[in-house]
Amino acid sequence: MEDLKIVILDAATLGSDISFRMFDRFGSVDVHQVTAQAEVGERVADADVVIVNKIRLNETNLSVAKQLKLICVTATGYDNIDVDYCRNRGIGVCNVRGYSSESVAQTTAAMALSLVNNIACFDRYVKNGSYTDSGTQNRVEPVFHEMSTMTWGVVGLGGIGKRTAEIAKTFGCRVLAFKRTPEPGYDCVDIDTLCRESDIISVHLPLTDETRCIINKERIAKMKKTAILINVARGAVVDETALAEAIINGQIGGLGVDVYSSEPMSQDSPYQLIKGYDNVILTPHMAWGAYESRVRCMEEIVKNIDAFYSGDNRNRIDLG
Repeated sequence: MEDLKIVILDAATLGSDISFRMFDRFGSVDVHQVTAQAEVGERVADADVVIVNKIRLNETNLSVAKQLKLICVTATGYDNIDVDYCRNRGIGVCNVRGYSSESVAQTTAAMALSLVNNIACFDRYVKNGSYTDSGTQNRVEPVFHEMSTMTWGVVGLGGIGKRTAEIAKTFGCRVLAFKRTPEPGYDCVDIDTLCRESDIISVHLPLTDETRCIINKERIAKMKKTAILINVARGAVVDETALAEAIINGQIGGLGVDVYSSEPMSQDSPYQLIKGYDNVILTPHMAWGAYESRVRCMEEIVKNIDAFYSGDNRNRIDLG
């Protein structure tokens, strides 16, 4: 393999504790912590391989990259890549699969536990002095329930969804699952049944034309008033406005969100209206990012580059 020019466009999204020295053996490596969309074209112009997390790559900024052969996405989802353009240009696109299942499932469970147990409310009660002033040894309101009495609906049965289902079962939950093609070993139901019957609903779907706003106003209306919705997939798989309104109006019991239709969360995001609610958890797209997960991701990218230049299709996205 001849020396390659590798360009990393948004290293800051991968954490300051991650080393990129493992890419040195391929050739020269340009590491950019942050790249504005207007800067992409200039930075990829002479690249052989581009490593990217969230930045959008399309004809506008890739047309100048005449020697580009491979785009490595440091994620499972690749909706930020114009795959039609890449196919027409003969540019390979590889994602990373399975590296973050433990991390995302763990965060999903943490959100569920916190919301079910009203942790934010009890924490505030102690920290604002109310507990000290109460004269009562304990407080058990707002009421919370044991998860073994609950039904957990898992929307999407990829690696993350399956791991989440395993965790839900260890809590004693009845688990329902939604998957386009029902899978043996899981109680698979249609999405509307899942919304009606679940106490906890976690979403683990890629963003496609079919999944966009799959959790919408009509489906939220079918949910229990005590239902907790957790989205750790992609922001646009839910109707963000409808979810914010559901929290404000008390239509559902709680909301956990790690992903947003515009990232970082915009000033006009509907979630800005509910960020002070005790029954809402908003995190900055961190669910995938346990240290072990990020190291695993970099190791997978190295393997993808090796495989691509050896003629192997490892993790290569079928561009049609």
